[in-house]
Amino acid sequence: MANKVDVKELLDAGVHFGHLTRRWNPNMAPYIYMERNGIHIINLYKSAAKMQEAGDALAKIAASGRKILFVATKKQAKEIVAEQAEKANMPYITERWPGGMLTNFVTIRKAVKKMASIDRMKKDGTFNSLSKKERLQVDRLRAKLEKNLGSISDMSRLPAALFVVDTTREHIAIKEAHKLNIPIFAMVDTNSDPREVDYLIPSNDDASKSISKVVSYVADSIVEGLSERKSEKSTKKKEEKASKEEKSDKAPKEKKEKKAEVPSKDAEDKKAMKEAKNDVKLESKSETLDKAKASNEEE
Repeated sequence: MANKVDVKELLDAGVHFGHLTRRWNPNMAPYIYMERNGIHIINLYKSAAKMQEAGDALAKIAASGRKILFVATKKQAKEIVAEQAEKANMPYITERWPGGMLTNFVTIRKAVKKMASIDRMKKDGTFNSLSKKERLQVDRLRAKLEKNLGSISDMSRLPAALFVVDTTREHIAIKEAHKLNIPIFAMVDTNSDPREVDYLIPSNDDASKSISKVVSYVADSIVEGLSERKSEKSTKKKEEKASKEEKSDKAPKEKKEKKAEVPSKDAEDKKAMKEAKNDVKLESKSETLDKAKASNEEE
């Protein structure tokens, strides 16, 4: 369960400021509180409710162990999104959106692997065997790949969800997510279409304070989901360990069968056994009868 949102904090961060009234999208009407000085004012109570709804959904996704891709290429959002995504241990895109990032994910993964192969070349000494010009070209390629794809190097499969700042600017990412049915969470300003998003947060997506407030709340919700997953794993391990111990205690202890004594194979032992048998040798029936007759005659 995500933390509750304080409306006063949203007000202080300027989340309520929308765009000019002439640039509005009519589909945002339900989330607009009023108009002041030619600017639309967003209803912060609705923003708070939507933030909490989005936070709960993102926490569940994080708890399931899947990745959430953060997307924000506008200047005032880059550093904030990169910092918060790293805190939540999630991939992010803050430079130009690579075309086909989602729809052609296999090719993007090849580019990421290229980056890893260059690193291996530097470690095993292959890089030093190249000419000066080739080394320079490889370094430039590595820097370019790091800038555009370095933040998604750990993303081995498609993300479970997208979190976008400014849907109008990131329209290509939105279209690709729609094609693959990936749920979209986004900060939606009064000039954007809320119908393109599955979980919208009506908010000012231009001011850095507003972006910081919303994105930090989202990142905290994801961290909460990850910690919940970690605690569930540890409790599950403890339960499995306890059940194994119970089974081992309940299992009937097998009685040890007495092993039959095996005759000794030692020569001296055999000799001693033979002598003992001769000493206690039983008389035959005829010998016993003869002794009995002799004793009767003597009497």
